[in-house]
Amino acid sequence: MEPLTWTGSIAFLNPLLMISLAAMLISIVVWILGSIVLPEAPLSINVDGTLNANAGLRGLTQSALRYSFMASVAVTLAYLVLGILMGTSAGIIGAISRQFLPVWLSLIILFAMSIAFKRRLGLYGKLFDSPIGMIGFGLVMFWVFTGIFGAMDLIITHDPLSQLSGMKNKVPGTPVPSTDEGQYAWYLLGGDNLARDVFSRMVRGAWEVVKIAPFATIFAFMVGITLGLPAGYYGGRLDTFLSFLANLILAFPVILLFYLLVTPEIVATGVPNYMAAVLFVFPIIFLAVLLNSRFYTRPNFRTPLLIGVLGVALWFYLSMISTGGYIIETETYRIWGLPTYLDLFNIPGGILVVFVSVVFVNSPTVFRIVRGLALDIKTRDYVAAAQTRGEGPWYIMLWEILPNARGPLIVDFCLRIGYTTILLGTLGFFGLGLPPESPDWGSTINEGRKLLSIYLHPALPPALALLSLVLGLNLLADGLREESLKD
Repeated sequence: MEPLTWTGSIAFLNPLLMISLAAMLISIVVWILGSIVLPEAPLSINVDGTLNANAGLRGLTQSALRYSFMASVAVTLAYLVLGILMGTSAGIIGAISRQFLPVWLSLIILFAMSIAFKRRLGLYGKLFDSPIGMIGFGLVMFWVFTGIFGAMDLIITHDPLSQLSGMKNKVPGTPVPSTDEGQYAWYLLGGDNLARDVFSRMVRGAWEVVKIAPFATIFAFMVGITLGLPAGYYGGRLDTFLSFLANLILAFPVILLFYLLVTPEIVATGVPNYMAAVLFVFPIIFLAVLLNSRFYTRPNFRTPLLIGVLGVALWFYLSMISTGGYIIETETYRIWGLPTYLDLFNIPGGILVVFVSVVFVNSPTVFRIVRGLALDIKTRDYVAAAQTRGEGPWYIMLWEILPNARGPLIVDFCLRIGYTTILLGTLGFFGLGLPPESPDWGSTINEGRKLLSIYLHPALPPALALLSLVLGLNLLADGLREESLKD
């Protein structure tokens, strides 16, 4: 079987892509130099009476940049469409495009429905009025869908942990020596130093990020909001004490703190499990206070609602912190947790430690942001009106202050997922936390860097995946901030 080239029968698009990219690069350079050297062009009046600032050389440069960018996007779309239709006939790009078909379909459906109903979707709908936000959202959802479908084995071509004889450090497009029934015939992005498929490990690594980073960030926000709101609203000694604890944690270098929390010696003492038992209780406290403050005047409805919601939340809480029927299990003692037949899921020890570490490190920063917002918003007139009506402190904090702080918090949430993704990659790069055979991007980059001067393909795909996801989260945060300022 012949090896695959990168573009196969659609190689005729290569010159078009090179020309459009070169034109865009030249336009960017000329536009940057022109903005420094050339004076601003005078405003011209259109026929309809509107003003036009695109006259002169600057206007021509901006037009060239716009059209070259559109040409590059059009050629890229042509690669994807022809690749999906032609498959391996279009080379490695075509084969990868076809493997990602479930992701493309999901993105098309998501964007079509979101744009159709964007006027009814609040801030999320307004995101589709921002080109930057749409690009960032598209990049983020691409990797979210990739992680979900990759975990369902709908995208990967080989088992990410399996090793095939003769495929060690093979270049992209190398055919598998002996193809079994139903086995994919190529290593699309080559093999790593242990003869594992780089493409499948990159796809499965997206699931490692998707299942840890967003949920760890949500838990960190639960902790930060639950402590930050009363600190900012009440002030005094409570604020001083909580701020001192937050500053104490922030005083440690982040990487050193991570290293201490995930080292085997610390894990063996059960410290991460104790931290999980404390930190994971904050979402339960948040839900209890939220519902109680909202329905305090309707006890007949509030009481059964609290019993049902908190019962389910407590079940999830015990399932998260229990492993094999025990909350904490060391060489010297055990603390009983949830029986195995009631345990909904078992979180592997390495993932639990990383999860707890991310929550512990991010919570103080979220606390300081929420505290600062509460200090500002509590002086507003609508808060004074709520106090005049006789509303309780927690009602004011959760239903008056928190909704009016949602803009900065949503933006910070997106940025913090990006920071968490980088932290997870850093931990994997140093071989901490997750198991050594884990296909997470950090571990894959670390394994590939050892032969980076000889083979680029094992380390480059996960590095580009990490870069694109973090870039998408930053662009999404910029789009959300831009639209939230318009409210």
